[in-house]
Amino acid sequence: MGTLRLFPDQASTIAPEVDHLLYFLLAVAVFFTLGIFLSILYFAIRYRRRSDRELPHVIHGGLTLEILWSVIPFGLTMVMFTWGASVFFRESRPPDHALQIYVVGKQWMWKLQHMEGQREINELHIPLGRPVRLTMTSEDVIHSFYVPAFRTKQDVVPGRYSTTWFQPTKAGRYHLFCAEYCGTNHSRMIGWIDVMEPQDYQNWLSGGAPQGTLAESGQKLFESLACVNCHKADGTGRCPSLVGVFGNTVHLAGGGTVTANEEYIRESILRPDAKIVAGYQPVMPTFQGLVTEEGVVQLIEYIKSLGQKPGGTGR
Repeated sequence: MGTLRLFPDQASTIAPEVDHLLYFLLAVAVFFTLGIFLSILYFAIRYRRRSDRELPHVIHGGLTLEILWSVIPFGLTMVMFTWGASVFFRESRPPDHALQIYVVGKQWMWKLQHMEGQREINELHIPLGRPVRLTMTSEDVIHSFYVPAFRTKQDVVPGRYSTTWFQPTKAGRYHLFCAEYCGTNHSRMIGWIDVMEPQDYQNWLSGGAPQGTLAESGQKLFESLACVNCHKADGTGRCPSLVGVFGNTVHLAGGGTVTANEEYIRESILRPDAKIVAGYQPVMPTFQGLVTEEGVVQLIEYIKSLGQKPGGTGR
């Protein structure tokens, strides 16, 4: 395109696929728009009424024509749907080996936490060529994490976790926006994604202030909140043991089960009476307002790090 920039850089693996789908949609829209306009213009001139005595011929229908203008648009829409669904499913399933980063949206900033313990505001450093998974939530209202160069946009909703991922293909510095109106300073909720060569990224990680990993910060918070008094590792406390619980099945009072994922652990911290573990009483106090979203993330990572319980299931 030379100096004419109609689209942002393609800086992720998914960006070319999204653009190709967009080009196809634009081509179909332009083709039918021009085709319909030119047909109307031609018919208006070719079959105009030239005198008051001229009457049009009566046409009783054309089955072939009706089939064509039904089947062709249906086929095109099915191609669009199948193509778009395939791109969506690939974009919604992060690889298992993806780099994990937590994101918290807040009026009007992005707060990001690396597993190694580094924290950033309105800026994210990531390595080139490695998939990056973002687990995101909001402290207040709905935000939307939007990186045009990666063709990535994901709503960030309070009270739940949403996930997106991308794999950068070009080193550089790329815009980060909030794409959901979130208040008076919405236009200022911007930032940068810094894609670095792998060695430069490792140097950046090692150059930060030593804060401990996210799991280590979670352990300190776990102990400072006196959670260890009730959640004893041997299961003798008033609350269930958290060793090996993450990712496993939890049996609930009154029947039913739930998988101990990020959503469940977050809910158990902020609304502990929502799902009571079988065999235990609802004695845990809520930490709503006492623990920030960043603190919840740290506690989740600490619980993930507690290893496996013998037998492989949670209680």
